[in-house]
Amino acid sequence: MSILDEPSVEGRFGEFGGRFVPETLVPACQELEAAFRDAWTDPTFRAELNQLLSEYAGRPSMLTECHNLGRSLGIRLILKREDLNHTGSHKINNVLGQAMLAKRMGKTRLVAETGAGQHGVASATAAALLGMSCKVYMGAVDVERQSLNVFRMKLLGAEVEAVHSGSRTLKDAVNEAMRDWVATVSETHYCLGSVMGPHPYPWMVREFQRIIGEEAHAQCRELLHGEDPDFVVACVGGGSNAMGIFSGFIDTSTARLIGVEPAGGAAVGRGVPGVVHGMRSYLMQDEYGQVQEAHSISAGLDYPGVGPEHSYLASIGRAEYPTVTDAEVISAFQLMARSEGIIPALECAHAMAWIVREAPKMQGKVVLMNLSGRGDKDVGQMMEILG
Repeated sequence: MSILDEPSVEGRFGEFGGRFVPETLVPACQELEAAFRDAWTDPTFRAELNQLLSEYAGRPSMLTECHNLGRSLGIRLILKREDLNHTGSHKINNVLGQAMLAKRMGKTRLVAETGAGQHGVASATAAALLGMSCKVYMGAVDVERQSLNVFRMKLLGAEVEAVHSGSRTLKDAVNEAMRDWVATVSETHYCLGSVMGPHPYPWMVREFQRIIGEEAHAQCRELLHGEDPDFVVACVGGGSNAMGIFSGFIDTSTARLIGVEPAGGAAVGRGVPGVVHGMRSYLMQDEYGQVQEAHSISAGLDYPGVGPEHSYLASIGRAEYPTVTDAEVISAFQLMARSEGIIPALECAHAMAWIVREAPKMQGKVVLMNLSGRGDKDVGQMMEILG
């Protein structure tokens, strides 16, 4: 049996997942699942999406071997270059699929949540391309630290609403986007940005991002003369970039799958099963079941939960979810820039930080890392931190 099977009828990966939404949204989720199943088995839809991914987004993304950094760390380090996609991250893969699906369903409007702003930019981009309106919810803290992406979204024609409730970060942006969806479901599609939320989102987003892993697996086999990497490493907030690249190796390889979380948002490492944003998953909670605030230097990982399929992979031991500190991330961010001439997103610098820390235990091994976004958006923040 494949680990990467679709979830159960109830949308469960083991004990995780499900559909915990208000009654008013159950029909919308059911409609979305039916529409996705129909589209995903339609050769015309798949061909049109693949054409957009190729001619608009720039796929396939390449592999880059980091000879300087690999040599200094004593490993063979290979990057999957999702940072080279149009809009600067892996988010465009999922958003083009969801926007095409929304239009097929007769929806005229997209709503989206965003932390680092990359999903918001991708959503605004797809809406502009397909002639849809778009509203993006973003925590007020993230609006401040990702001001460049806020401007990009507005330039693309999207309305950006700062969320001032709660911790004013990604969790609160999700809350507001879901409230909007409840109120406007007849004309609106909620373009959820990660492998989280109620069924069918975790499965659907994984399928849209699966192209990362399928490409990477074939590219590695060619580069490594038929072999697979020893480690596949990605950062994890909600976890779409990690599920995307893990998908190419879960069933076809013995590679160790490493999803790196921020120390201040270790949903798998410190969380317990609970329900948030329509799903049952590992969740940071206090003794009374109240959701705890997450912290990360990177806006895109500032989330107290994790996608349910990651919780499942952790529970069966197929993937590991270590943490790194902000200080380690800052160091790794600079190291990659100075060693390879590549400025990573702060999210991806979490994966790099783990690799740097664990390199003495991986001597001679082949490590594939998903560089899921570029660091242009973080340069202003890092200028303040580094002086």
